[in-house]
Amino acid sequence: MQVCGVQLSSATSRWRESWPPFGGSYECAGHSCCISGSQRPLCRVQCCQVPRSTGNVAHLQKEDKYSCVDRSTSYLHVQTLRNFPIEKLYGEVVLVRLDSVLLLDPLGLSSCSLKRTLSTIKYLYKAGGKVLLVTSWDPVLQSVNPVLKSTESFADYMSSLLQVKVIPVNGVPCLTSCKKEERVQNDIILFENLLNFRGENANCNDFSQKLASGAAIFVNDSFSLSHKIRASTVGITRFCYASLAGFHFEEELMQLLKINDTTRRPYIAIIGGSNFLRKAPALHLLASQCDGLFLVGKLSFQIMNGLGIPVSSCLIEKNATKEVLQLIEIAHNRNIPIYYPTDLWCLNSNNNEQLEIFDSAELLSGLISLGWTPVDIGPSTLERISSLLSSYKKILWIGPTSFDLTEEFSVGATQLGQILNKASHNSCDIILVGGAACKAVKGMSDSSSQYTASENESIVWEFLKGRILPGIAALDKSYPYQIPWDDVFSDTTQPLFVDIGSGNGLFLFQMARNWEGLNFLGLEMNEKL
Repeated sequence: MQVCGVQLSSATSRWRESWPPFGGSYECAGHSCCISGSQRPLCRVQCCQVPRSTGNVAHLQKEDKYSCVDRSTSYLHVQTLRNFPIEKLYGEVVLVRLDSVLLLDPLGLSSCSLKRTLSTIKYLYKAGGKVLLVTSWDPVLQSVNPVLKSTESFADYMSSLLQVKVIPVNGVPCLTSCKKEERVQNDIILFENLLNFRGENANCNDFSQKLASGAAIFVNDSFSLSHKIRASTVGITRFCYASLAGFHFEEELMQLLKINDTTRRPYIAIIGGSNFLRKAPALHLLASQCDGLFLVGKLSFQIMNGLGIPVSSCLIEKNATKEVLQLIEIAHNRNIPIYYPTDLWCLNSNNNEQLEIFDSAELLSGLISLGWTPVDIGPSTLERISSLLSSYKKILWIGPTSFDLTEEFSVGATQLGQILNKASHNSCDIILVGGAACKAVKGMSDSSSQYTASENESIVWEFLKGRILPGIAALDKSYPYQIPWDDVFSDTTQPLFVDIGSGNGLFLFQMARNWEGLNFLGLEMNEKL
């Protein structure tokens, strides 16, 4: 379709919106209107919302009651490399932000995350783009992994993974740091560790501009940094004409959206860990979405105390009492149950090898003062979880089940993983979030195909708290529905006239009546409609 004045592109997306049937007349509804004849519309006028610039992230938090997309999550609909026209990559300089932790995954090429990351690089390379790679690694990781000893050793490692020559470049990570022959060659370039430059963590504007110098397209494939503001994930997007999500980033984002999907019910969340106060907004959201909550770990002590069960003062977050009672009130108003452990494995502080199982009420009312410390959920609790889960169609497990986060006391997590593995065979959707949950199911047969798993627990908590994730908000936006242009316009080979700031569309309708064979599109912000 030829476009007059403005070039438009519609991104293919996994979200689809049904379009009204044709034939007869169709009255204006929402933002979509048409002028139709007896069989097929001679002309249709479509009015769409155009997202504002991602520069003003705060604006995304403003509620828009007229929007057809949930404003709180609308910023998550981003342009992806998969849907970007491949022909536009040829001859362009593309800077890719990678996650070094994924690249060094001990599972190697059997890791799905690593495969997706490498696919991003190979796709760009085969499309004819000049690929520049940037990533970061902390000194601790560098001291234990010889691959990270230098930029040169890391480049050799990347060459072996990609089966393509990767050239290391030290100094300020920008195209001008490369030698002239390196720019001309079709080899992939890997820049120095970003943490060697102060501008990275500070999201320095000057550093971001240097990083983007010479690059036309930015591809973010480091989802683990989505909750942080970095020059290589946020600042750089100001200076590239296209900012896209790579294959790994896209997959992780899709998994994040599944947590908020409540189409499969009943839905229960198993929530572990500690620090109730910090997680209160997320817990309140889950209580408003789920049909049941099962709290384990130190979070369960706060709920038990809020329900009037005597709990030792050393286990209570005194500054979280208000938030605990609010959670109980939300659950009560929605008539959903809140469960907690009925028994616990406990360690004798006087003998580190002595483990015993105690009833929760018995332990919390006095045994702690005798030197017993809870470390994990007990067998009765696991039996209760197993019996409960059979009635649920969707299960979210986030956070560790243990009270002591040391690795040797992870029996409860392993057994819970087995329970969820069984539930997954009964057409139950399982979402695993965090290292403890993901580790519990690793090694189980066909586990990778049965679960939605993400080790980015911090990002999920921030998302559930309702906070904007800057690494996602900085990427180009995509309309979250596929628009069937062949149905919208009677002849897509004809020119498209665009009225930016179309208001109520009366001018467009008059134009459409005068020129019935042409196509018209009105763009206006929702606040004005």
